[in-house]
Amino acid sequence: MKKRFSASILILSILGNLGIVPSVEAISNHLIVELDGLKNKTGQVCLSLFSSSQGFPDNKENALQTQCIQLGKDNPKITFENLIPGNYAVAVFHDANSDQTLNLNSLGIPTEGFGFSRNPTILAGPPQFNDTAVVVANVQNNIQIKLQYLWNFNK
Repeated sequence: MKKRFSASILILSILGNLGIVPSVEAISNHLIVELDGLKNKTGQVCLSLFSSSQGFPDNKENALQTQCIQLGKDNPKITFENLIPGNYAVAVFHDANSDQTLNLNSLGIPTEGFGFSRNPTILAGPPQFNDTAVVVANVQNNIQIKLQYLWNFNK
């Protein structure tokens, strides 16, 4: 029995070195985020990907991945790579002044556009992780986020 187990391990390691057994990189999943509703192409968009409710949506320290992308003439598509299957939530904001902060007015209301995966209705305060989480189970997963602008500060 011990010989069979050792032989199996040896065969798997040889096949892995030959490239016959898929590597982790070959089977990793991607989440592609398409943004809609940008008021203008000034500045950048900043996205944070979370795998749990801890720190969601505004604590970048707890984000699994973060990206800021300069805006151009086309609506951006942002890819988060090397994800294991699971639930993820995305928070995004239109950083019009490129200070990497979601700017707020004196009442705490965002003065820049923002959005979340699954496009939840925003009533009072940010949504919960469970209201925005999407399942990443395939090699390529696509979502669309519509940015919201309160009070039309960014024209």
